[in-house]
Amino acid sequence: MEKTMLLRKNPLFSNLNDDDMISLQEICRDRDVPKGELLFSEGDLAEGFFIVASGRVKVYKLSPEGKERILHIVHPGGAFAEAAIFGDGLYPAYAEPIAASRLLFFPKKTFLDLLHTRSQMAINMIGGLSRFLRQFASQIEELTFKDVPARLAGYLLELAGDDDTVELPVSKSQLASNLGTVSETLSRTLRKLSEENCIEVSGKTIRILDPDLLADLAESYKE
Repeated sequence: MEKTMLLRKNPLFSNLNDDDMISLQEICRDRDVPKGELLFSEGDLAEGFFIVASGRVKVYKLSPEGKERILHIVHPGGAFAEAAIFGDGLYPAYAEPIAASRLLFFPKKTFLDLLHTRSQMAINMIGGLSRFLRQFASQIEELTFKDVPARLAGYLLELAGDDDTVELPVSKSQLASNLGTVSETLSRTLRKLSEENCIEVSGKTIRILDPDLLADLAESYKE
C-alpha cells in the first residue's frame, strides 16, 4: 500500500489503473543508498530511472575544473533520470543522495517493454518529459534574466507554500549552487533581506515576514 501511494503521488503514474500499478510494482526494485554514494555519472549508460521514496537526491553537473552546479534537488515522490532511458540512453548529469535515501529503481528494458503495452503509461511519460523541459526552460530564464535576490525569493516562496516558515532541505552551500551563485553571495543576500525585515533567519530555518515584498522581488528582472 505504501509503495502504491508513493507511485500515485508522481505525475508519471498518478492516473493509472490498478492493473498497471501492479505491473509497475512488479518491475521496480527497492534500493537503500547512503548519503554521498554516487548513483551514476554523466555519460554513463542509462540502466533505468528512479523515484525517491525517502531522503533527497541532488542531480548536478561538474565543470572541467570540478566546480559543482546543482540542477535540482529531488524530494520524496519525485522522479529523476526518466528522460535518460530514451534517445542515446546516456545519463546527462551526476546523481548523489544528500541524505540516506530509499529509492525505487525502474530498469530501462523492463520498463520500456511495459510501456509498449500500456498506452496510458506512455501518455503520462510524454507529459512528464514535457514538464521536465518546461522546468529547465524556466530555470534557464531565471539564471539569465533574474539576479540572486529574485531567484532566492522565488525559491523561498515555492518552498513555503502556504506556510510562513521554511526549513532549508539542503546546506547553504548546496542552495547557493542550486541558485547559480556562491555561498558568500547567498549569505549577503540573506543578510540584506533580513535587514529589510523581509525574512528572519535562524540557522536553516527561515521565517517569511513580508510575503508581498518577497513576491515582488521574485518577479523582478535584471535591469
